[in-house]
Amino acid sequence: MELKRAHWNREDYQEFGGILLSHGDEGLAEFERRGIPVERPILGVRTPAMRKMAREIVRGNWQEFLDFEPVSFEELTIRGFVIGLLPYNEMRARLGKFLPLIDNWATCDMFCATLKSVKQRREDFLEVILPMLKGGEFEVRTGLVLLLDYYVDFDYLQVIFEQVDKVKEREEYYVRMAVAWLLCECYVKYPDETYLYLKQNSLPDWILRKTISKINDSYRVMPEEKELIKELR
Repeated sequence: MELKRAHWNREDYQEFGGILLSHGDEGLAEFERRGIPVERPILGVRTPAMRKMAREIVRGNWQEFLDFEPVSFEELTIRGFVIGLLPYNEMRARLGKFLPLIDNWATCDMFCATLKSVKQRREDFLEVILPMLKGGEFEVRTGLVLLLDYYVDFDYLQVIFEQVDKVKEREEYYVRMAVAWLLCECYVKYPDETYLYLKQNSLPDWILRKTISKINDSYRVMPEEKELIKELR
């Protein structure tokens, strides 16, 4: 099936689902089902194949493709890739309908990594990210991962710390993990500023310990720094 299409109808989309099924690897699907808690069916299509499909779809009538509701994990993830590949204004316009569909950490993280157009529009896109941090579990995680992917530099450190303070009491697992991951990345790049933040702010014990654990697991942190950061426990 040619995925660069002038039009998509329901029969086309059903055929697309069959193509995904034919690309599935049951061994991979079983592995992913253990690591990606999601109610959607997982077919076991490899990420490079999904990215390739998204690139083909974007070259055609992607607007009609996005009219159909995704069923499988792969359909949802490819939808995210398609949106991420769009020009900035088109991508931003379609986020509102996509974000509520994100229901797992893998789609969230892969989608965020696709939004390359954000790099040149960070100040503008920050207006989109901040409301995400008031949403549900995976909307908040998406906002945090976007901060991690595109905003960990000195000019945005205080913004990151302020936003972490606003979500640090959230109890959802994938929010807390994203906070720890984000703070670890901040420490790797800006150890002095992040150390001071970790020392002076009352992070929940779970997040602080997970952040310290991630810092200690990083090969980019010197052994003497790891010993110092352990003292914050």
